[in-house]
Amino acid sequence: MKTSSDHILTSHVGSLPRPDDLIAANRAREAGEAIDVHVFQGMLRAAVADVVRHQSELGIDVPGDGELGKSVSHRVSYGAWWNYAFRRLGGLELGGPALDSRPPQRSRPGEIALTSAANRRDRVRFAAAYADRESGIWMGPRPTSGPVCVGPLTYTGHAEIAADIANFKAALKAAGIEEGFMTAVAPGSAYRIPNEYYKSDEEFLYACAEALREEYKAILDAGLILQLDDPATATGWDMIDPEPAVEDYKKFTMVRVEALNHALRGLPQDRIRFHLCWGSWHGPHTTDIPMRDLVDLMLAVNAGAYSFEAGNVRHEHEWTVWRDVKLPDDKVILPGVVSHATNVVEHPELVADRILRFAHLVGRERVIASTDCGLGGRVHPDIAWAKLEALVAGAALATRQRWS
Repeated sequence: MKTSSDHILTSHVGSLPRPDDLIAANRAREAGEAIDVHVFQGMLRAAVADVVRHQSELGIDVPGDGELGKSVSHRVSYGAWWNYAFRRLGGLELGGPALDSRPPQRSRPGEIALTSAANRRDRVRFAAAYADRESGIWMGPRPTSGPVCVGPLTYTGHAEIAADIANFKAALKAAGIEEGFMTAVAPGSAYRIPNEYYKSDEEFLYACAEALREEYKAILDAGLILQLDDPATATGWDMIDPEPAVEDYKKFTMVRVEALNHALRGLPQDRIRFHLCWGSWHGPHTTDIPMRDLVDLMLAVNAGAYSFEAGNVRHEHEWTVWRDVKLPDDKVILPGVVSHATNVVEHPELVADRILRFAHLVGRERVIASTDCGLGGRVHPDIAWAKLEALVAGAALATRQRWS
């Protein structure tokens, strides 16, 4: 994995804007309309080539494929980072209840129960705002059904991940780029669906880890950087009612970290990134768990780099955590220095200031400037690209200060 040896490197979290024709084709496919597979794959290949070329032209050092192989059927879309996996796992039926429609669950002493996203504590507190379509809080069309585990989990996405890898590697070669990353969902985030087959939650979790390991290996075997998306590490906190004790939540979450490490056993840590975030949809975040309570869980993941929100106004102040936490010597961080949670495009000088805070505390060579989360489906495409442009400009300013 590249490090910032002579300048502050730039990357991002993964999702980038999809072209309108690809979105329309995805929507048609999901509706069951017949679309020639060769035509669709050609459209997808061209879109990946274009998104990598655009990143290269902006100066992004470690680009991704924009997650374009993960189907998005509307321009505003928050779910592709994890629901893509439902079509790559055997043992699931896709006609179950929508995940947001599950009834509220209440935790009991000594036992934590996750409620649905629709019943998270912030959603309850700001219910009137969420019900008001003019409030600016809209996350796109909500699914009307969801997956249910009804049999043993297996990985069935070999053809899909092979196509994603081939499209991305061809795009990297055409752009003359040596290193790129691809994302995959972590088991602790992927398995949060109804289970009618496994005897226990932990058995279900580890089965998911074992199945998804095949996707992780495919990405790494292709010579790419693997990024593991696991917002459930943080967002699970807001989905527990009543609010648990921090230590109880950390024990609950550590089981999911251990399952992820099981999936990563024997894989090269120095080519693995772990992404943690609080979701940060365009809505209020007043019940997020503090970074200080999560940082040890994040660092327990067997990865070489850690990506986390640092530009979001609810979490920007948490750069101070690194005054007290020692980053292991062989690790790097990818703090988010531009945010997907606002349409305001950050000034490059603000971006540079954010980068320099981390560079001062952990060392300039161990910081890669990144985004808080994926930009695709969150902000208008023009704004997304402008944010990446500001990211690159801010990294250049920070480089001049740290390497002058």
